[in-house]
Amino acid sequence: MTATALVKRSVALVVALVVILLLVGQLLGQPILLGYVATGSMEPTMDAGDGFVAIPSAVTGPVEEGDVVVFQARDLHGGGLTTHRVVDETDEGYVTKGDANPFTDQDGGEPHVTDGQIVAEALQIHGEVVTVPHLGTAIMGVQQFTARAYGTIASAFGLTSTASSNGLGSMLVAVGVAMLGFGTLVERLGPARRDVTRSRSRDNVIAFWTALALVLLVFVTFATAAMVVPSGTSEYELVSTETPDDNPQIVAPGATTELTRTVDNAGYLPIVVVHEPESGGIETDPDRQTVGIRDRGETTVTLSAPEETGSYTRHLGEYRYLAVLPPSVLVWLHGVHPLAAIAAVNGVIVGVAVAIVLAIFGSGDIRFRSAGAHVPFSTRLERKLRNWFRNRE
Repeated sequence: MTATALVKRSVALVVALVVILLLVGQLLGQPILLGYVATGSMEPTMDAGDGFVAIPSAVTGPVEEGDVVVFQARDLHGGGLTTHRVVDETDEGYVTKGDANPFTDQDGGEPHVTDGQIVAEALQIHGEVVTVPHLGTAIMGVQQFTARAYGTIASAFGLTSTASSNGLGSMLVAVGVAMLGFGTLVERLGPARRDVTRSRSRDNVIAFWTALALVLLVFVTFATAAMVVPSGTSEYELVSTETPDDNPQIVAPGATTELTRTVDNAGYLPIVVVHEPESGGIETDPDRQTVGIRDRGETTVTLSAPEETGSYTRHLGEYRYLAVLPPSVLVWLHGVHPLAAIAAVNGVIVGVAVAIVLAIFGSGDIRFRSAGAHVPFSTRLERKLRNWFRNRE
């Protein structure tokens, strides 16, 4: 491979990775690697439509005054993601403010921001946010185009015309699959091209390590999704008032209340669940548990109200890990860092997958021979199975 071809392939890989991360981040409601601002509330630090390098909160250190954070707002922007600067920290949480705004978000009615609401931090070098000009403008343009296309297609087929994130994501996936299929048909059925070069590579042969890498990619992707997607932060409302009622979340000042939280495991592997308070005034018992295959578990959530009356928000984090290691080991790794526990689980899965692939296929290259169009598929499948069993004997 020439240096030019290597550079082109590397650039294409980087672009594809950026696009994938942007799409996944939008579907999950959390910026991954890159985010953007849609308004001018952070000017002159970031103009409307600018992108920025987003570091997920799972790998950042403690939030400090001056950090620009992405948090899940309760009132701002209809409760959507908001990118503002932390200007103060109180017992109730962080005080945030857009650089261009004359008052803080909390002065405008937004409750104090807790650690559980923060999903990412904007990368800053020497106090300056690293921005990508006009990235958000381009992404919002693509989103608007996709939303209009979705509405047109949905109305034509009698589907809902609401372009939700899942609907847009599904449509993008469908378009991608359709394009892949169309490209394959063109390649297979299009006019034949005469090959004027001679290659020393072996046709219809897949290197063992290439096949293994594809298998591991699938296994690790699904395993990570099974742990990360159901995890997250839950929000509990608590009202401290002099006139409490039968609602367990409306209590007297200084009182505590208990709620039952159910953890469902719809998978085919047991899971270890860790509950972690992400704001003050909330505890769980037990704070960790193992839930069996297609089973459910329960934990008691205790909410404590302050002595002052008012409405308060409590946040509880839930972390899930596939129980391929002893629960005590996973809990210890979680204490080190959640990513350490996820990496350990994926390491075990990789080891098991490698052992299975080696046992079935061996470590040699995998060769596919064309039997000709005149041989029925059932006959070719029967031959392959017969050869496979013969080689196992």
